Amino acid sequence: MTSIAVVILNWNGVGMMEKYLRGVMGHSCGEAQVIVADNASTDGSAEWLHDTFPEVRVIQLDQNWGFAEGYNKALQQVDAEYYVLLNSDVEVTPHWLTPLKAFMDSHPTVAACQPKLLAMADRDKFEYAGAAGGFIDWLGYPFCRGRLFETVEHDKGQYDSPRRVMWATGACMMIRSADYWAAGGLDARFFAHNEEIDLCWRLWLLGREVWCVTDSHVFHVGGGTLNKENPRKTYFNFRNNLTMLYKNLPDNKLKTVMRWRWLLDRVAALQFLLKGKRGDCRAIMRARRDFKQWKSEYADVHHAIRSTAVAEPPQDVMTPHSLLISYYLRGKKTFNKIM
Repeated sequence: MTSIAVVILNWNGVGMMEKYLRGVMGHSCGEAQVIVADNASTDGSAEWLHDTFPEVRVIQLDQNWGFAEGYNKALQQVDAEYYVLLNSDVEVTPHWLTPLKAFMDSHPTVAACQPKLLAMADRDKFEYAGAAGGFIDWLGYPFCRGRLFETVEHDKGQYDSPRRVMWATGACMMIRSADYWAAGGLDARFFAHNEEIDLCWRLWLLGREVWCVTDSHVFHVGGGTLNKENPRKTYFNFRNNLTMLYKNLPDNKLKTVMRWRWLLDRVAALQFLLKGKRGDCRAIMRARRDFKQWKSEYADVHHAIRSTAVAEPPQDVMTPHSLLISYYLRGKKTFNKIM
């Protein structure tokens, strides 16, 4: 069994691999096996890998399975103690794996961790997708140390300490293979977006922990698949977030949260409409409709998750306060002011 397998899921990302794969190889191969799982790319990715990096193991998938199922299918073919899920648009730094593995080795209750994510375009700022670790409020709205909604902080060392978090970013996550499969892996039906938050929530319910280890840092381009302005991303975010809440919340909180989200999602749709973003408005309403249609199919999943839960996420990772109220009404724009 390999100790660490760095697995890059690729779909038509040969341009990103041309920029960043050499760095991954140079800074990882002494500590890990580097694998590229290809989601049936049509841009010549497989041929480029064969010609440029013949030493890289390529797992060729038969179609584009998306982020969630693509990783599930690829990781079924990887024998390692630790998986590292790594986006193709990430620039790693020397010895980036060393603090992550050392932390996991010395903290057996921790199932997954992430490094500090900084922005490629502005290397002194946190990166939107994960910053210094992810959290959610009681209504399911995600935020990070270093990023609340559209407010992204400059990295001034204010979060340079390891901390337990609600979720580790799928852009760069180390996870024990045993925990990955014990929690059921990523939810294939999500396709993309919120799938790592859902997985980490299930890890917490199994009594495991998730951390950010800031002694390691990487740089992330972000938005490589769908940028923030794409209505399809809005659709996935709302549909999958609702599904995640339905799957994981305890029954005594589920109805209250869903009632509030019914109202707040419509407010969000109206805001998009007033801004002239009709595509995003329609995406939210379609997300709610599709969630309602497949909700019954998740009833057994919800029951299975809740019946095996041995713990709940602590309040310092899943805050009982409303992020919307803190950010928009109270003007608290940074993590330290909210938490």
